Amino acid sequence: MAIFWAFACMFFAACNDLLFKFFAGKNRGNGFFVSVVGVVWLVVALIPALLGQAPADWRATIIWGCISGFFSLAGNIMMLDAMRSLDVGVCSTIYRLNLVPVTVGAALILNENITPIQYAGIAAACLAILAFIPRNQSEVKRKLGWAFIVMIIASLLRSGMGLSYRYGFLHGASEKYVVVINSLFWIFGGVLYAFWRERHLMPYNKQDWKNLFFLGGLSGALVTGIVITMALMLKLGNASVVLPIAQMSFLVTGALGIWLFKERLTVSKAMAFILGVAAVLLLSIKF
Repeated sequence: MAIFWAFACMFFAACNDLLFKFFAGKNRGNGFFVSVVGVVWLVVALIPALLGQAPADWRATIIWGCISGFFSLAGNIMMLDAMRSLDVGVCSTIYRLNLVPVTVGAALILNENITPIQYAGIAAACLAILAFIPRNQSEVKRKLGWAFIVMIIASLLRSGMGLSYRYGFLHGASEKYVVVINSLFWIFGGVLYAFWRERHLMPYNKQDWKNLFFLGGLSGALVTGIVITMALMLKLGNASVVLPIAQMSFLVTGALGIWLFKERLTVSKAMAFILGVAAVLLLSIKF
């Protein structure tokens, strides 16, 4: 059953990436969108938090909940911004390769060892990103503009969330309440971002609000599916087996992006996907 839940997690993640791309293409408020996602997330996260025990260390829970919440919010908003210009397959692959800074950060901050095989995975990940660079000069200017830089920063922020989770949980933070705090960052942070950076998109018409609530609610449901299936797969199976499967969602995203959004499959993009698979597999090996 662990493998089944791993593939389910992969499917939910791929669908959520595609939904992000669909919404980003409408060029409407990303801030309010993530706020709606946060509301759904909060409703789901509150149930196990309220039914369980209160955190033994509120201070650590609040601090690391806020730190990881900032990384999570900022990473996803920047991913949405990048998707307005870049292919969904490119964005999804770069985002999933946050395993590289996580591995390096774990070695520097948490004193975890990096094996020679994982070094090979880091090299494969770097080559995967480089493979996305088009050979045509006019495309280089377009692809390697601000959106490409933003996507790389989004991946780094996502790794910051993972590292802060790990560090916080090792220092007394409650995993149940940390995710509740994360959802609050999405709700209120999204609203603040909307009024700070997206005032030019206002006022929204009735259809815009319908899109925000419908697509944001659907994304919230998918995020809930990701969280639940990830918990189930890790409970029933070995992390070294199920996590790489879940991380392969960028392959599904890339394939569906070619079909649904008519994105081009170039030789360099195909090589990037292959190198991305190699990177995920190699980085997941702990011996």
